[in-house]
Amino acid sequence: MKPKTDSWSIPFRYTMGIIVFIGLVVFLIYASEAVTMFVIAAFTAYLISPAVVFLMERTRMSRTVAVNVVYFSALIVLVGIPAVLTPIFFDEIQLVAQDILELSEELSGFLSKPIQMGGFVLHLEQVGESMAHFQENMLSPLPEEALELLEATSINVLWILIILVSVHLFMSEWPRMRTWLIHLAPEQYQPEMGELYTRLRNVWMAYLRGQIVLMVVVGIVFTIAWTAIGIPGALVLGVIAGLFTLVPDVGPTVAAALAVGVALLEGSSWIRISPDPTMNNLLVGLIALVLYVILINAKNFFVRPIIMGRSLHMNEALIFIAILTATILWGILGALLIVPVLASVAVIMEYLRRRILGLPPFGDDGEEQFKAPPEKIRKPGIKLPAKDKRKSNS
Repeated sequence: MKPKTDSWSIPFRYTMGIIVFIGLVVFLIYASEAVTMFVIAAFTAYLISPAVVFLMERTRMSRTVAVNVVYFSALIVLVGIPAVLTPIFFDEIQLVAQDILELSEELSGFLSKPIQMGGFVLHLEQVGESMAHFQENMLSPLPEEALELLEATSINVLWILIILVSVHLFMSEWPRMRTWLIHLAPEQYQPEMGELYTRLRNVWMAYLRGQIVLMVVVGIVFTIAWTAIGIPGALVLGVIAGLFTLVPDVGPTVAAALAVGVALLEGSSWIRISPDPTMNNLLVGLIALVLYVILINAKNFFVRPIIMGRSLHMNEALIFIAILTATILWGILGALLIVPVLASVAVIMEYLRRRILGLPPFGDDGEEQFKAPPEKIRKPGIKLPAKDKRKSNS
């Protein structure tokens, strides 16, 4: 017989739990940069994991083979598409880059002088000088800064390698990680944890689908709009607008500002209302700004609610405030993740509220489904062959 071991007392359990929690918080604060990189890796793995599930459901591939096929295909696409498209759109990319440089120079020159507005005089010379110094440092780093630049580049390369390896790790080991997380709960609550995981997964999948659709729609619409008014580099600007949609509200505004700047510098290929090129460029810039206001409001008030509203049930004003706050506090990554994180928190808080009040854990379901053993829990909407249980690892 195995020797009987005494259980920890309740005060000792709470003490150890508090110590573990404090240690985890300290670790997260101390290793915040590494945590950020792992979050990027996990989010990237989540973006391409549906392709793994698709291959496993449509073929007889094991998860390991499917992960390798998707992972290395994604790497080839990530490297191959820029390599193929850069020569094709080199002229447009070069034109847009040159316009950005000229716009920065003109703006810094404009701000380097006092600005008179009626009886008021604005002194923004320091802002103009800062922009000029920043531009010089970016384009021509000093020799004594070359070592620092090399060191920073080397560190970034290492972080990229860590992210690439972590993405493969998350894709390969997520079924085991998911099972381990669910089994952290007491046995009688593990079925509930499985259902809670499914609901959180559905929230993230709905958000990702919505973002992909928004990216495509915004990219196509803005490309057509800029082409229609004859802005040089319309395709590149449209692609930028679509990609920047990943940062909701903030991203399209930056992309539109870039397009307006190009319009002010280059004008249009066909709009000519005055012999003065400056007046033509001002008109084209104004048209681009008006088009942006119309299209972005159409996206915010019609497209986005239809695509995302039914799944996430979040107010547009709340989303806007959350995105701006996250951008200020955590940058682009925070702006990208804040909406699904808030939706996930809402799902968890509703679960906790119902449990605290003694209600069934999920308002739209009874408790019968939670009487099954944890290993028999399956995600809704996925029909699994009885003889092929490996496909449940999604």
